[in-house]
Amino acid sequence: MVTIFVHRDGQTEQVSSLDRAWLGPTSQTTVWVDLASPSIPESLILSDTFGFHALAVANAMSAIQYPRIEAYDGYLYVVLHGIDFRKAEHGFGTRDVDFFVGRNYLVTVHPGFSRTIEQLREHCPRNAKIIGEGPVALFHRIVDGMVDHYRPEVEKFEGALNELEEAVFEQSNPELVRDILAQKRDVSSLRRVTTPQRDVIGRLARREFVDISSEMAIRFRDVYDHLVRLNDEASLFQDRITGILDAHLSSVSNRLNQVMKVLTVLTTIFMPLTLLSGLWGMNIALPRFPGGDTAQFWWIVGLMTGLVGTMLAIFRVRRWL
Repeated sequence: MVTIFVHRDGQTEQVSSLDRAWLGPTSQTTVWVDLASPSIPESLILSDTFGFHALAVANAMSAIQYPRIEAYDGYLYVVLHGIDFRKAEHGFGTRDVDFFVGRNYLVTVHPGFSRTIEQLREHCPRNAKIIGEGPVALFHRIVDGMVDHYRPEVEKFEGALNELEEAVFEQSNPELVRDILAQKRDVSSLRRVTTPQRDVIGRLARREFVDISSEMAIRFRDVYDHLVRLNDEASLFQDRITGILDAHLSSVSNRLNQVMKVLTVLTTIFMPLTLLSGLWGMNIALPRFPGGDTAQFWWIVGLMTGLVGTMLAIFRVRRWL
């Protein structure tokens, strides 16, 4: 779907077709063209109308591209990503948005729905300032909105991490290792998104391109700071998950030690009992306890019981139990 907005004479309106005269070097008209999941015929506007480089057009039409920024003759080509945290699938889903930023136009290409772009499309006809400030300012608005939407997604991930942390200390079953490692992959996917985008926005903030004014560089610097903080949080998440994994393994090891301690105590207790039952079960003459043949059994049972009680008392005093 192709959506075209035109700003001229202080007014913004949505039009059905694009006039090439609006793209001329002396034109005072600002144009925003948004292509959402464009078909092959719709994508021809990139090559035929705007005359973008064939490699940039091919990249814009591909599924997923690595975040980048490239300067072509008369325009910038930028690829950035939006994210969605998918708890059930364990990972951050990415949606790339391709930008072509020219002197008086902005072209955005993205697959499917984009929250930030959809919000701006709704407000454009009612707020002329959105496009009236120029294509670079509009580009900044979209990028800033995309980065702002990172926060709730990261908070969703942090909530899932808190749940996992509680589960480790409450139940600590061996199956949690799979969830912990899945969360570690989630953090890695988050860093793969934020780190390259931080570098891209950093180049805009440093005014490496002549199309970026000092005012816009300051705005991009604010976006850059947000991405730096998100990247730092991703590093902290990674350290936190490593700590959770260590705590889980320690908990499992402690539980195993408790089981082994109980089994060792039981084995130690039954060793002298086995010795006594073996001695008095032999078919040889042994010292007899008073009371006759019937009392021999109860003497042995009493001896065993006293021996067990004495051993348990010793274990208790030495804090082995």
